[in-house]
Amino acid sequence: MSDPSVGGRDGVPALASEPRRGPGAPDEGQGRPGGCDVPDEGQGLPGRWGVPDEGQGHEGQGLPGRWGVPDEERLARAALTRLVEPGDQTVGRWLRRMGPVALWRALTGKGEPPPGATGDRLAGCALRAAGLDPAADLALIARRGGRFVCPGDLDWPGQLDDLGDARPVGLWVRGAASLRMWALRSVAVVGARACSDYGAHVAATLGAGLAERGWVVASGAAHGVDGAAHRGALAASGATVAVLASGVDVPYPRAHTELIERIAEQGLVLAELPPGAHPTRARFVLRNRVIAALTRGTVVVEAQYRSGSLVTARRAQQLGRSTMGVPGPVTSGLSAGVHELLRGEAVLVTDAAEVAELIGGIGDLAPERRGPLIERDLLDPVTARVLEALSARGGNDLRDVARESGTGCDEALGRLHELLALGFVERHGDRWELVRPADRSDGARRGDPSNRGNRVKGLRR
Repeated sequence: MSDPSVGGRDGVPALASEPRRGPGAPDEGQGRPGGCDVPDEGQGLPGRWGVPDEGQGHEGQGLPGRWGVPDEERLARAALTRLVEPGDQTVGRWLRRMGPVALWRALTGKGEPPPGATGDRLAGCALRAAGLDPAADLALIARRGGRFVCPGDLDWPGQLDDLGDARPVGLWVRGAASLRMWALRSVAVVGARACSDYGAHVAATLGAGLAERGWVVASGAAHGVDGAAHRGALAASGATVAVLASGVDVPYPRAHTELIERIAEQGLVLAELPPGAHPTRARFVLRNRVIAALTRGTVVVEAQYRSGSLVTARRAQQLGRSTMGVPGPVTSGLSAGVHELLRGEAVLVTDAAEVAELIGGIGDLAPERRGPLIERDLLDPVTARVLEALSARGGNDLRDVARESGTGCDEALGRLHELLALGFVERHGDRWELVRPADRSDGARRGDPSNRGNRVKGLRR
């Protein structure tokens, strides 16, 4: 049965909203920036982009069916990823009001400045605009087997729209899978870079367990918990997504180059920043909002009080996503941030089954957790009371048993015969004794029957 909390077009589920035309889509007839190398409407993309242009177009423009925005808008959004920093809400408001093409023109001096833009902001954009060539960026990503996904594309994850004006301008993606479809059933596993062996083990186990259940594991490809979660999913031949704070062709950290390349082959690698861009401290923090919005829930495995993983989890809470934490030793500073999170609105989880139960659909239930069931647990209360009345020190008289158990002699005798049939007691004349197990190393307790094969099923020995 499908999850009633999600719904979608043509029977395809969606987490927050269906992919739709972005609020910043240009008005019909919007002109191209003066002096910019933008193809005329209806001519399709330049051949150097590596995009076929015969019979596959979007409204006859020569674009693959999964790409749903005009060429001019795609160029403008690609250019904006170089002109502005990710998550800039001022730029987001301009984009919503002006559209990407008009904003591109404004920030490169080809049109009227955006409302409220300062001279310093425009000067900075002018410096970045020098040598700007979005068509070359798109051609480069195509040669690397990637693509640039925009709001309005069929492959755009609609849940990213929950970020409002902080929504990405677009996403540079490597990997053949559908970003939108994978995001619908994804969960983030994040945590400390300098994690303990315990944290690495838990993260890898979670990654593998979630992948085996058909969930896509998303993380930031960093050292520690992130890398362990990715490796766990890959080891289970599952799906995983790495969200980078650099360009998708700039593996970071460098030590994870091989891991990121493997994710690009088996899963998806995505970033807001254009090819060749390098990470900064601020970009790591801004990257976390994409992880939080893209996934249905976030699990934190080990995090100190000051941790980017907590930023991801708290942003997920603000967006209405499920937030979970894996507890650790109370003496470990690496778990202090997780425990603080658990004191709030986060839910404690210990394995993939519990994560799936929280964020999955109807029927995704974790197994019931309880201690081992022993034979005496199945006795009714009166029979259990008679059993407890028997002394382990030698035989017991019927009257003594009745008095200690608070029953009559006839009732006590009937219960003793029941316990005899079940293998809990022995009778020696008028005396009743507990059966002593030959070997207590199996965890047998006082009053457990010695014949372990004679279970409480009403059978006589």
